[in-house]
Amino acid sequence: MSHLPILRHEVELLPESARVIIRPFIPAEDRRITAIIGRALALDEDEVHAELAAVRGEFDGRHFDIDAVLQSHFAKVSRHVFTQRPLSPQRELLIGALFSGEYALESAAIFNPSIVPHPDQDGVPEGGLRFILSLRATGEGHISSIEFRSGMIAADGQITLDPVSRFVTVPEIIPNPVYNKERFIIKLAEMGFEEGLDSGERRLSHATAVMAPLGECFTRSELNASVAGVLQETRPASRKLSGMLECIQWLADSNYELLFSEKLAMSERIIFPVSPNETNGIEDARFVRFTEDDGAVKYYATYTAYNGQAILPQLIETEDFLHFRVLTLNGSAVQNKGMALFPRRIGGRYAMLSRQDDENLFIMFSYSPHYWNNPQIILRPAEMWESVKIGNCGSPIETEEGWLVITHGVGPMRKYCIGAALLDLEDPTKVIGRLKEPLLAPEGEEREGYVPNVVYSCGSLLHGRTLVLPFAVSDRASTIISVPLDDLLAALKA
Repeated sequence: MSHLPILRHEVELLPESARVIIRPFIPAEDRRITAIIGRALALDEDEVHAELAAVRGEFDGRHFDIDAVLQSHFAKVSRHVFTQRPLSPQRELLIGALFSGEYALESAAIFNPSIVPHPDQDGVPEGGLRFILSLRATGEGHISSIEFRSGMIAADGQITLDPVSRFVTVPEIIPNPVYNKERFIIKLAEMGFEEGLDSGERRLSHATAVMAPLGECFTRSELNASVAGVLQETRPASRKLSGMLECIQWLADSNYELLFSEKLAMSERIIFPVSPNETNGIEDARFVRFTEDDGAVKYYATYTAYNGQAILPQLIETEDFLHFRVLTLNGSAVQNKGMALFPRRIGGRYAMLSRQDDENLFIMFSYSPHYWNNPQIILRPAEMWESVKIGNCGSPIETEEGWLVITHGVGPMRKYCIGAALLDLEDPTKVIGRLKEPLLAPEGEEREGYVPNVVYSCGSLLHGRTLVLPFAVSDRASTIISVPLDDLLAALKA
């Protein structure tokens, strides 16, 4: 391991099983749903009140507004209610409870952190920095979500985290999100729907027919109306048409908007999987504070959506960590894990690190943060500790000497270490230097965890002349170190 001076902060984030949300717990078979509802309908009103009181007594203190969640879960099964008589509000809530269950978000792990400056720096002491830490939380079934923490770096470099709330809350899913028509059409083309579906006929494709009446920006309800119109005109629908329309709906589901209440503390906000391509998790979000050429600031995060079979890189946008837009990425280079956006344009273009082949580190450029093509290799495995594969540990950091890229390398026995490389500021395809020894390697207790022998990060930042690097240990917990920037740059240029 490198002989650079490293300060290990007394900050440790451990999995906490008591942080739970309420999820739907609905059987797949209609018969079972109907049977469960039937048992609730068989109770008299006094029994309903008693059973609901028991549920509230046991679970109400564990959630902000349990009634609202139970009511929403009742709505999901209400079509199976087989009586014409109106149900009391209490019976609806009890039925909702029968189709609900708690989920411990981080019972298995809280790991792979990234760190960015907080958008609100009001009241911060001189020389200090308020920050937001994003983390990958994993619970039962290895389903991953995004959690947040906030804290402060003092002028002397000391790091403290804000108190962590007992409660966690999922955001409101904005019911009628807005889509960009150009991006939507490009993604449909990448999915194979740019041509007509009927061979031998030169006519408007059904995909084009759906998109044609829509404006440059359109809502989900407008898209649904257009899909319904195409279906109406083409009855009976062919299997190919039905598959195409399902893919349009899938693409719409994969682009959505979330909204948290501003009353929620940062640690109370949780981004849990929403779309079908995320059913097994939202993995390894790499947040970056991006500054446009005109000074406008936006936070982006690249992450990996996983449905249990396939991965799909996606993009998150936010200005305030309250309103989030989740978007599919386009282009032939959108594949594999570990995409990381540079924090500003370079020569008028966005720049992105990626790993296309599960082995080497690539870079690519684009005039839009949503389209990525033509990747080129900038780093290949060189040392034994990174001889299996290399990748990034978050977005590059701008220094006067070049772009500082924190890397990870996998070596013998699937051991993950953290390294660093330095890229030219004006032309980041040029590598100025890289560490021959790991900056950080798993040692002692850090070797033990859900996935042993791993240290890994999804993003760090500079505080003055110090690199602040949060990292995960063996896919279980997280901590933070600091490294003097000048020492690190000297080692990279040696």
